[in-house]
Amino acid sequence: MIMDMGRGAAPEQQTVELVYEPTVGDITQALRARLRATRSGRMLRWLPGALAVLAALQAALVIAGPGESLGSVPWLLFAALLTAATPWLQARQVHRFAERQGTFRVVVSDTGVSLATDTGTQTISWAGMPRYAETPDVFVLLSSDSKALGVTMLPKRGVQGLDGADRLRAVLDRHLTRV
Repeated sequence: MIMDMGRGAAPEQQTVELVYEPTVGDITQALRARLRATRSGRMLRWLPGALAVLAALQAALVIAGPGESLGSVPWLLFAALLTAATPWLQARQVHRFAERQGTFRVVVSDTGVSLATDTGTQTISWAGMPRYAETPDVFVLLSSDSKALGVTMLPKRGVQGLDGADRLRAVLDRHLTRV
């Protein structure tokens, strides 16, 4: 009797391990990816430009018409810069918390993501983070809510083994929706 063991067999479970200490750059990329993946975040992306245009219009009005004040122009420019810098400022705050957690040890498998730090552990099922985004340096797992309040960052530099980023991408593609 001849049997084809290759057909219908379950794919081999793949496990990818990561070990890393988060950096401000990693967190900034994760927060920017989160902004691109949410409707409110995409709307916020044009806000610095819109504020800069308003500042330019206000300055043009002052130049064109006597009696106008430049008082609002610096505030509009400050608001534009602050809005553009928000992901970096948030990343600095998150990094302060993350560095107190110590080294992150993460196992990504077909059952989900398991995180362990020097201070605790957490397990996330694929249903808890059903979508992901990829940046040049990190994979970002996102919760299903419209604002993506739940975020898990997996830096590519932390992947153990050769072709680790490709193996991690394959596991994520198998279980999550790429945004």
